[in-house]
Amino acid sequence: MKTRILNFLKVIALLSVPLLLRAQTPAPPYVQSGKTMKVTEHVWVIPDGRVNLVPNIGIVQGRKAVLVVDSGMGPQNGKVTLAEVRKLNPNAPLYLTTTHFHPEHVSGFQAFPESGVLVRPAVQQDELVSDSAPLMSLFSKMSPVHAALLKDVRMRLPDITFRDSIEIDLGGVTARLFVTGPAHTRADNFILVKEDGVLFGGDVITNRFFPIINKDGANWIKTLDQLAALNPRTVVPGHGEIGGADLIARERGFLSFMQSRTRELRTQGKSADQAVTTLSAEIKAKYPNWDNPEFLEGDIRRFYAEK
Repeated sequence: MKTRILNFLKVIALLSVPLLLRAQTPAPPYVQSGKTMKVTEHVWVIPDGRVNLVPNIGIVQGRKAVLVVDSGMGPQNGKVTLAEVRKLNPNAPLYLTTTHFHPEHVSGFQAFPESGVLVRPAVQQDELVSDSAPLMSLFSKMSPVHAALLKDVRMRLPDITFRDSIEIDLGGVTARLFVTGPAHTRADNFILVKEDGVLFGGDVITNRFFPIINKDGANWIKTLDQLAALNPRTVVPGHGEIGGADLIARERGFLSFMQSRTRELRTQGKSADQAVTTLSAEIKAKYPNWDNPEFLEGDIRRFYAEK
């Protein structure tokens, strides 16, 4: 087993794929055309519509250039994203960035012009190279629609990589891109639109979706504390409706509850299987309107394994 992501893939393969295949009418993961909404003076979002494997896609528009945050899955979705961007500004130079390496966030940018400047953390690029192939294979098996979207994907190489942070001057508005360490992935990339107080949280912050703890649950909580300290006025989660800083607090509350209860159960001598059974029931009762409960088992086992 080469990396931790293989453990993650096993869990998802066992839990998520059968559920998706059993669904009578699974929502196809299509980026929505004509739904782009203005959030602040410089920020627009193509909303995910609460469809799995569709991210909230950001468009940050300045006088000199536009920054696009995430792309949708595959070139077909990338074309929709590009069309939405060009409705706002037909000719502006483009910067592109990805919150993390998962296919629905990165694999649509091949539909963008080569002149677009792709910026991402160096560690994220390393993670994409080493870990994206099995994830692409898994996603392709979810349905014929998923397979078709990913069939002709060619991952773009970044034009600029950075270690810790970088700022992009778009003309009258500045986007700060930065990493904090492993959480949902090894290199989650956050985008703070400084003048507007908007934070793009990627999948480290979601709105009423149970998250996937692929890397480090404890550091995920620390990361949320760092993000809260920025005092953003608006938070764009990776998935789910846009909100305020309360989205950060709610995500932290959920993860802290899972962490503390898992430790309690382990201290009581409960096995990992027993912890999953007990805590899954508690969490579903505590968070009855959150989606994707199939991810709880993997999350509980992750916290159970952490010392």
